Amino acid sequence: MGIAHADRGRGPAGGASLGVPQPRPTDRFAELLVAVLSGQRPVHAMLRHSAGQAYDELIRLAERGPLRTRGARPVVRDIGWFVPREGAIEAFARIGAGDRLRAMAFRLERGRDLRWRCTAVELGGPR
Repeated sequence: MGIAHADRGRGPAGGASLGVPQPRPTDRFAELLVAVLSGQRPVHAMLRHSAGQAYDELIRLAERGPLRTRGARPVVRDIGWFVPREGAIEAFARIGAGDRLRAMAFRLERGRDLRWRCTAVELGGPR
């Protein structure tokens, strides 16, 4: 799978910004997923932002608290994405907490209401 990045002033779904960079859906979802998987936000914060089995997977992941740390708070260090078709984005994020680095992959799909929802999430790295 190749990684395709959008221009800084345009999100992967298109739409030019007017001089102010607009957050991409991948950025917003990566931050929200990190907050949930690190225990900073409850898993139900993803309820209206997920579809299909993604919410069930988030519940399972959140129960294990895979990004909870005793030291530095986890932060999104880098995001990349691939657009396999119109209305879908497959993304990865590097998550750092101190000197620890984890990988997170997620898929977003745009619904009929034009809102992006997470339809899959995976976490990699040390357990």
